[in-house]
Amino acid sequence: MLELGIGMFGDLQIDPATGKIQPTQQRLQEIIEEIKLMDEVGLDFFGMGEHHRPDYAVASPEIILAAAATVTKRIKLGSAVSVLSSTDPVKLYQDFATVDLISGGRAELMAGRGSFIESFPLFGYDLKDYSDLFEEKLDLLLKINKHEVINWTGRFRKSLVNQQVLPRAVDNNLPIWIAVGGTTSSVIRAGKLGLPVMFAIIGGAWEQFKPLFEMYEQAYTDNGHDKSKFQVGVHMHAFFGANGKEVADQYYPIYAAQMNRIGASRGWPPYQRSQYDFGRSPHGHLVIGDSNEAVDKILAVKETFELTRFSAHMDVGSPDHKDMMKAIEIYGTQIAPKVREATR
Repeated sequence: MLELGIGMFGDLQIDPATGKIQPTQQRLQEIIEEIKLMDEVGLDFFGMGEHHRPDYAVASPEIILAAAATVTKRIKLGSAVSVLSSTDPVKLYQDFATVDLISGGRAELMAGRGSFIESFPLFGYDLKDYSDLFEEKLDLLLKINKHEVINWTGRFRKSLVNQQVLPRAVDNNLPIWIAVGGTTSSVIRAGKLGLPVMFAIIGGAWEQFKPLFEMYEQAYTDNGHDKSKFQVGVHMHAFFGANGKEVADQYYPIYAAQMNRIGASRGWPPYQRSQYDFGRSPHGHLVIGDSNEAVDKILAVKETFELTRFSAHMDVGSPDHKDMMKAIEIYGTQIAPKVREATR
């Protein structure tokens, strides 16, 4: 079965004329309303990102998820992502195990290295250890997930000797996903460990990721993992409206402004309408349009990659809350039923 859900980073609205940033409190309250609607319209999962920047509202996804657990009944609640390299795996597990208990076993943790670097100096880590930190902390997190009492030694924190990690997740098992971009080593590592993977397809042609999917599946199979438990997903920028052209035209300046804000710090050239239009084409990375356009692209990606999960990243640039609510409604009531019917 293909799971359909939404990932968000908690982008704050920024007035293009004045540069004034939306109050964080307002956006957080809107996010909870949006998650509640996702549950009501029958979406399968929600993921909340972690950022430590002035243009994002959420630094601690687990707190948002705990709040969401109290106003939802069925939807899975996870991170998208938790920046594992710059956090303590013990505390991270405890926080998500707590969300799991509050929600009745609906919590998930998606670990990644993150697309921004602010968390490293903020929490006292050195960027030169970027990859080593993630590998070591992932090792500890996976051990904690399997064992209540931990004996562990690493380079970047003091050893743990017969330490009990509590509380425990429901059934003593917290689902842990790995988020990857285009890094071969990350894909192979996840396959060797048998962990579910979420590929972030946020630029170019989505078909270009086919070799990475094949590499992941090969590593997963070669290391003897149960193919019946194989899980793989994609995270793609998305937005939905009643009329494809109208929603695309309305959303373009919001999306372009966010791409340019990020690009300014990374040396990207100004974002062009031609990039956006290609992204919306059948081969592009954007799922922006009406319900029929969305269904066609989701099914094409699902068939090509044998997906088990599709995550629509729907708050890039922070569209207006009422437009977000309408897009969520269209996703749950029009897009999801057609996709599910076609993939039975």
